[in-house]
Amino acid sequence: MKVGLDVGGTKTDAVAVDDGGSIAGRIRIPTGWGPDAVAQTVLDAVGALGREAGVDLSAVRSVGVGIPGQIEPGTGRVVHAVNLGVEALDLADVVTPRLGVPVRVENDVKAAALGAHALHRVPGVAAPDSMAYLNLGTGIAAGIVTDGVLWRGARGTAGEVGHISVDPSGPRCRCGQRGCIEAFAGGGAIAERWARRSALPVRDVFDAADAGDASARQLRAGLAQGVAAAVRVLVLTADVDIVVLGGGVTALGERLLTDVAAVLSASAEASPFMRSLHLAERIELLPPGSPAAALGAALVGAEGDAAHDTQEALING
Repeated sequence: MKVGLDVGGTKTDAVAVDDGGSIAGRIRIPTGWGPDAVAQTVLDAVGALGREAGVDLSAVRSVGVGIPGQIEPGTGRVVHAVNLGVEALDLADVVTPRLGVPVRVENDVKAAALGAHALHRVPGVAAPDSMAYLNLGTGIAAGIVTDGVLWRGARGTAGEVGHISVDPSGPRCRCGQRGCIEAFAGGGAIAERWARRSALPVRDVFDAADAGDASARQLRAGLAQGVAAAVRVLVLTADVDIVVLGGGVTALGERLLTDVAAVLSASAEASPFMRSLHLAERIELLPPGSPAAALGAALVGAEGDAAHDTQEALING
């Protein structure tokens, strides 16, 4: 049994996965604020799987945690997780002694990419050799999986497509550049530019655009252009089979997918090469409520468990 946790800004999603790859239990609990509270959330989530989901915690061999922020390569240390109030936290070092099993930490988007790829394995259907998971939330980031293996890059930044500038005269991005993909398509940037109080500002923009509001139509078009640009970058650089769209903005469903597909198709009209890539046919939405991030975290944790077993075998001869 392996456990995976998706530690989000408000909620933590936790799953237990059995040897066959099936989810044996799933719970959600609130996420605490600050380093101590985040570490306690991890402990509480594992405990809740036993109490509330009936998981046999004695059978758990590993725990994986997907969390926002940067993960220092080769460590369980997370830095700059600003949405959790964490500047720096050696999360694995803090919780491993309490849990008594190997704990591995990964960026939440990269974990979700691994989980989305695993969920794409359907019996009798060939799984894609490669996949990009494009997370459309407050910010924009992606994870890339090839032959079932997460590609992290030399410094763990593979897939950071949100800060590729596609329009030097475009809106200023929080990173300091202008015209970044995230400045056009990130939910936070759209909410700031919309400047109207709303619980769901991106949905509000789409509704206002449908009603004919000129500024909303401009923002909506920019979002579709930004997502389409990210899809092009992912396909043209990594040549992934498919790009799966996930994250809070994808709650718009087919409204979003239709807009992005239309931009991709229109931009390919003048280019036989781009038409040959069939980009509009290579995008799909992650199903609502998918446990991709927590499942991916469980798989990340299992990687650490396998490494631990190998190390013990070498030590014991």
